[in-house]
Amino acid sequence: MNASSIRTWTGRSSSTEPVNAWPNLARAAVAAAALTIFIPAPANGAAPAFDGPTIKNPRLAPNFTLRDQDSQTIELSHLRGKAVLLTFLYTHCPDACPLTAVRLNGALAALGPERTHVRVLAVSVDPRRDTSQAVAGFISSHHLLQQFRYLTGPRTKLAAIWRLYGISSHPAGGDKTLDHTLYTLLIDPKGRGRVLYDSTATSTIIDHDLRLILASYP
Repeated sequence: MNASSIRTWTGRSSSTEPVNAWPNLARAAVAAAALTIFIPAPANGAAPAFDGPTIKNPRLAPNFTLRDQDSQTIELSHLRGKAVLLTFLYTHCPDACPLTAVRLNGALAALGPERTHVRVLAVSVDPRRDTSQAVAGFISSHHLLQQFRYLTGPRTKLAAIWRLYGISSHPAGGDKTLDHTLYTLLIDPKGRGRVLYDSTATSTIIDHDLRLILASYP
């Protein structure tokens, strides 16, 4: 994938310009999770509301192509018709990444047979250590379902995707851990980003929103 061929979230074609919208949305999601906010139930006849922070004026998520844990090519745009949960992880993460993976996997499990209409895409933020063996171990140790796809690739290719989605990744106090942007984007079957979760989002919240998305696109 050539970075210059990818459309940024802001609609401009660029290989170097970060997507300013995503860091702002991620910060808003974190702030919302830290507050106790009363949100009235929808009025009779109104569409049910998502439990997670909703993105106003949803746009197409930038396309990309990577390989999954089975060496199969995954292209985001080819998943139209399915709901997608997109996140950014690394296998050696001691805390937030495995917790996020378990919660996303829990949402898949809660869906039962309906999970065939969903994919979780976890994009690596640590290409050096996210080897095929490390990824296989991560998937096995957390009992991740078949719909959970862990995506890896060369650093240059991954870095282009990180820029598109406003993801930063750099060593944190040594060589073992990384300080990186962590959020999960719920993409609807039309390819539009609809909900942005921070790392505190539970399986129950995500499952609820997935069911709303799937019901909207039968």
